[in-house]
Amino acid sequence: MNYVKIKNNCILLIELFLVSTKLGLTSFGGPVAHLAYFHEEYVRKKKWLDEQSYADLIALSQFLPGPASSQVGIGIGVIRAGILGGIVSFIGFTFPSVILLIFFAKFMQHSALIHTGWIHGLKIVAVSIVAHAILGMSEKLTPDLKTKSVALFSIIVTLLWTSEFSQILIILLSGIIGLFLFKKSPPENKINMNIKVSKRFALVCLTLFFLLFFLLPILNKSTTLTWVDLFDRFYRTGGLVFGGGHVVLPLLQQEFVQQGLINKETFLAGYGATQAVPGPLFTFAAYLGAVLNGWKGGLIATFAIFLPAFLLILGSLPFWNTLRRNNRISSALIGINAAVVGILIASFYEPIWTSTILNPMDFVFATILFSMISYLKLAPWIVVLTGVVGGFFFF
Repeated sequence: MNYVKIKNNCILLIELFLVSTKLGLTSFGGPVAHLAYFHEEYVRKKKWLDEQSYADLIALSQFLPGPASSQVGIGIGVIRAGILGGIVSFIGFTFPSVILLIFFAKFMQHSALIHTGWIHGLKIVAVSIVAHAILGMSEKLTPDLKTKSVALFSIIVTLLWTSEFSQILIILLSGIIGLFLFKKSPPENKINMNIKVSKRFALVCLTLFFLLFFLLPILNKSTTLTWVDLFDRFYRTGGLVFGGGHVVLPLLQQEFVQQGLINKETFLAGYGATQAVPGPLFTFAAYLGAVLNGWKGGLIATFAIFLPAFLLILGSLPFWNTLRRNNRISSALIGINAAVVGILIASFYEPIWTSTILNPMDFVFATILFSMISYLKLAPWIVVLTGVVGGFFFF
């Protein structure tokens, strides 16, 4: 009997791995596109969960910091095959792009390549893609004067106070402002999700999330180990990202470019390359880790930046049915999301715009790429390829 049960579980895990790996190899276009791919595969084709459960899972991923599409994928894996299912789903969806970006980082180790035209083309791709993301997020997250005011506050503080604590403080203050400034009615008539994760296990995950968040910086300051420093920086970043994958850019820029660990050209080239591969944008961390400490650094960075997402989704699933009906939490989230828009705009100016758009030709090429992704609705990999080819011939 146990043998049959183990065999069935193994079959479930293998099937989940194959399906998630297929998505990891083909899901281009960022978090919104990923969720569409997930819906087609997991809801319509496989029928592993119904429409309401899928919508609830998306709502939870939007509420938590971290990569939304990855958290949805982890949640589907947990629903399908328990904790191991969540791990298998994550590995299948994430590691194709991790491997590609680690190889790209190895390629970038030749310093002479950093100054070639195609690298400049990748940087201009980053300009167009981040501009497109800002417009889409601002329409959704800052629709009125109050949210726009919070975003403006975020821009000003981010640009004028370049401290490692500035963005953390901005997010916390914006959440507090949201409690008093915004009023949102709790959703009604929601069907409870059937999640087989115990509340005791969930509390362990949440406790571990906060312990690592506060203890890692202390450990980092008391040791000179490179892997501890990498783990601390990427874990802290993964635990603070609200608003989708593009928002990881300013946080990582603050951790590595402003601290002098990676130069702007290498940083932006990697971000441009991340747009060309399928899978979550958080795998940009694999590139940065590999640049800093080889393939081992890439794996450490990947594990560290995704670990908060894992702990939070597993720690929140049993409590989500109650939390999503709390209007104070919803109000705080409005303020946090508005601040995220401001942080992204500030990052768009420095370092993306200031180190990339240097002359009229740069601006013209960025405008063309922006039009391709925003108006012609071309796939991101086509825009990236155009940027590389155009940069090779014109810069």
